[in-house]
Amino acid sequence: MSRSIGRKMLRSPLVVVTLVILTWFTAAFLVWPNLNLLAETFFPSGQFSGRAVEKLLSSDRAMKSLGNSFLLAVVLTVTVNVVGVFVVLVTQYFSIRGSRMLWLGYATTFLFGGIVLAAGYKFIYGADGIITKLVAGYFPDMDKQWFGGFFAVLFVMTFATTTNHLLFLGNAIRDVDYQTIEAARNMGASEWTILRRVVLPVLKPTLFAVTILSFLTGLGALSAPQVLGGEGFQTITPMILTFAGTSTSRDIAALLAIILGVATITMLAVMTRLERGGTYYSVTKVSAPLQKQRIASPLANAVIHALAYLLFLIYVSPLVLILLYSFMDGAAISTGVLTLERFTPENYVRVLSQESALRPFIVSIVYSGLAAVITVGGLLFVTRILQKYRTRITGTFEYLLHIPWILPAAMIALGLVMTYDRPNPLLGGLVLSGTTVILLVAFVVVKIPFTLRMLKAAFASVNDSMEEAAAIMGAGGLYTFRRILLPAVLPVAAAIAALNFNSQLDDYDTAVFLAHPLYQPLGLQIKASTDGGADVNAIANTFVYTVLLMIVMGLVMYLVYGRAGKRTRRNPRHPSAAAGIATGPVASTTSDAHVPMGPAASEQNQPVP
Repeated sequence: MSRSIGRKMLRSPLVVVTLVILTWFTAAFLVWPNLNLLAETFFPSGQFSGRAVEKLLSSDRAMKSLGNSFLLAVVLTVTVNVVGVFVVLVTQYFSIRGSRMLWLGYATTFLFGGIVLAAGYKFIYGADGIITKLVAGYFPDMDKQWFGGFFAVLFVMTFATTTNHLLFLGNAIRDVDYQTIEAARNMGASEWTILRRVVLPVLKPTLFAVTILSFLTGLGALSAPQVLGGEGFQTITPMILTFAGTSTSRDIAALLAIILGVATITMLAVMTRLERGGTYYSVTKVSAPLQKQRIASPLANAVIHALAYLLFLIYVSPLVLILLYSFMDGAAISTGVLTLERFTPENYVRVLSQESALRPFIVSIVYSGLAAVITVGGLLFVTRILQKYRTRITGTFEYLLHIPWILPAAMIALGLVMTYDRPNPLLGGLVLSGTTVILLVAFVVVKIPFTLRMLKAAFASVNDSMEEAAAIMGAGGLYTFRRILLPAVLPVAAAIAALNFNSQLDDYDTAVFLAHPLYQPLGLQIKASTDGGADVNAIANTFVYTVLLMIVMGLVMYLVYGRAGKRTRRNPRHPSAAAGIATGPVASTTSDAHVPMGPAASEQNQPVP
């Protein structure tokens, strides 16, 4: 029956036009660029060639970057899980004084991440950083280059990516059945045994998901290695960027991007198989709300409190110092002095009044806003077709639209550059490379899977009886969609657009490959200010940019989580609850969101930068 309805639906003129446009878009921007990347790498003149492999194997820099990437990915999965599980336990499971304040401190990475966070840590701990200058005043012989290389990259990325634990693992731990904990305690189990044998097994599906994200984030890292890695520690993606700059080495860049894509797909397949083979259970079906556990040992209690507040300082220090130094004059910034006498609003006046200083911020807002509106607006009707009518055609389109989730951003960007640097029939002979449009296309492409997934959840939550009642009253399909379905999911669609806007506002990883020279987004300007010899005003501007970003991102997070959360509590059946907009995270502001969660992850989960 459903198949016959689906075939009838496909004969609708509006649906046919939609599917034709979708076919063109999918072929032009999701399939062909990546196939062309493979062809340009292994069939440069129409015949198979292993020249790119030979050049890669003979390049010490490229081979070392491969090793560094896998080293970072493996170690990051350990460090981020240790820190991430700890911050969730001290804010959600153990009874810790000031846990709400601690959570707010750990959640500062919601407000800034990626290139902004890497730049912030360099401005504080780097060779010319505020803390380094302060300590060097007491210890003149200290190594001012101490914060760099593998250690600095791992340090920054560890604290940047624990956002996923706060969001996903924080939600999961609240589902732990307190009756099970009490039963284990009555049977004489210690607190450590309860944590290890009762609590953590319930969290395993979510831990699998965040482990995948951590590994893939480390594997495709760009911002932190480029800002903090120096010459001694470069990973795959910075090498892709370097090799893509010249035509003679572009094939090596393409091969590195392909290796990154293969590693991503392989990791997802392996972790998914391991996850399916696991056993995750809860002892009772009637769950009691989790109550925070007191730490019985005074020594353990003191140690955990000390570690919790030490981590709080590490998380909060970049935000606080950047905020304070955004009001300091150039002399105070260059010397690392922080006094009331140097307080001035001059930096904000300069950024907000000078067109050249404000331009990157405006460019980022325009790009992010257009991409958010186009992605959500373009997928609203498409998502309804894919969600309502299950046929082989719609199933194929749904798989194809998830391509950006299984490929790294560098591979997508490089595929677009190498495909549309010459006239192409798919675009009517137009050239995209070097134009302002190509970055907008990439912004839209990378957000398609996440937007599609969230909109599907929103449409699925709409009561079918409303649509059936409209059909009984003689309403057509388009009228029903426009007057009933669209208003029902519009709040969720607006929230998704806001989150997409938020996550791309400070994008660097995509923009560095595709940005137009005359329209540089904010991420590129922030990266430029971290290079050696940057003007003190440029550094001050970066502090102001960061504060403005935090204000904008904080406002968006409030509009999405605060207001939507109140609406969901008033109406638990609101579509935003099913889509995960209010009751759980749907986007990470610190990562490059392009990989899917494992099958055990909730519908609201989505990957990080």
